[in-house]
Amino acid sequence: MRKLWAIIVCMLFFLGMAGLPAAWGAVSKTDTAKSPTAAKTKKTAKQTKKAQVAKKAKSTKKRPAAKSRVRNRAKANAHKKSPAPPKLVLNSGFALVEDQRTGELLVQKNPHAVVPIASITKLMTAMVILDAQLDLNEPLVVRKEDIDNLRHSRSRLPVGTNLTRQEALLLALMASENRAAHALGRTYPGGQEAFVAAMNAKARALGLMATRFTEPTGLSGGNISSAQDLARMVSAAYNYPLIREFTTCEEAVIQSGRRILSFHNTNRLVKSPQWQIGLSKTGFIDEAGRCLVMQAEVAQRPVLIILLDAQGTMTRYGDANRIKQWMERSPPAPRMVQEG
Repeated sequence: MRKLWAIIVCMLFFLGMAGLPAAWGAVSKTDTAKSPTAAKTKKTAKQTKKAQVAKKAKSTKKRPAAKSRVRNRAKANAHKKSPAPPKLVLNSGFALVEDQRTGELLVQKNPHAVVPIASITKLMTAMVILDAQLDLNEPLVVRKEDIDNLRHSRSRLPVGTNLTRQEALLLALMASENRAAHALGRTYPGGQEAFVAAMNAKARALGLMATRFTEPTGLSGGNISSAQDLARMVSAAYNYPLIREFTTCEEAVIQSGRRILSFHNTNRLVKSPQWQIGLSKTGFIDEAGRCLVMQAEVAQRPVLIILLDAQGTMTRYGDANRIKQWMERSPPAPRMVQEG
């Protein structure tokens, strides 16, 4: 029995030793089968990491480039010139805009040219009448001598009309009534000749060296001045409260016998809420073209505006509005206007 068990144990031992290589082979086969997948997984992980690193590197490179582009744009904008001031185009032949407070000339277009001034003359007529301190309530009568035989201009004051000196002054300044202005000169002490002499003496006293008057209405082409002189004349006239009041009056009613006559201001801008006008006068004859002078508050500055020899009924008003818009858009620098 002992021998039999010994034989069995020996057989089992040999059989176990024979099975070990097979088992090792199976294990190695399993490892070999698994190794390609593991290798692939490792490879994919490495590629993913590389891709992430590459993306980070690219984004890091792009950021400085974007920043540099922003900087370059900022530099380009900084080097850009500021926009040019708006261009002022005036169609009147002669123009001047002066700061009444400082005397600064803001706009000039042929300011020294000596030209006919038409009914702008009536501002001087009014100053001479008021300087003489004549009775403004004294009655005047429109006569045949007051009729315009030079240009045959129309008048709404028939011969024989009775009105006071103050009413005649109002109509001459507001409605540019030529018969009223002529009657003022005719009834001046010493007559019209003395009146014209007083007009020219006043011009010299104001330093208006380029200004000359031959009659009180402005119908004569011999009444001449320059835009520069007229700025001084408007500034002087502005010192007379009655001239300021009458030249900016929108309308007035005068009784002529049984008729009631209505008169309106010849400057359409006086009615505009967009304008603050302190003094105004228009004028027109063929030699002078259409003229407009004003004292007004524009862009919070008191200014004197002189526009002469405009062609077309609306040109002078268009020029005045362009000046106003130009001043309100930006603080104006002094400018010599040649356009138009």
